[in-house]
Amino acid sequence: ITSCSETLSTNTQHTKMSEAFTKAAEDVKNLKSKPADDEMLSVYGLYKQATVGDVNTARPGMLDFKGKAKWDSWEKQKGTSKEDAEGKYIDVVKGLIEKYGL
Repeated sequence: ITSCSETLSTNTQHTKMSEAFTKAAEDVKNLKSKPADDEMLSVYGLYKQATVGDVNTARPGMLDFKGKAKWDSWEKQKGTSKEDAEGKYIDVVKGLIEKYGL
């Protein structure tokens, strides 16, 4: 059984992570130049995994190339916890900020 302080500490850490995640989600929209498609797909997949969890929709039809690419990127994250996806998302966005600037 965990103590109340341990539970509070865990919840506080998750809240801080969520704040960092929210900031990263805003920062990625304000990069000085547009990242490569594969970089943006990685960001998309991690964002969806962090906010929704495992893919919960059917793969788009064969003529929806952009939709399929986004769905496939999200599907690659299947099984990753929302918390781990948040952490990976933040790390990827930090790398993009270093590469492309804000």
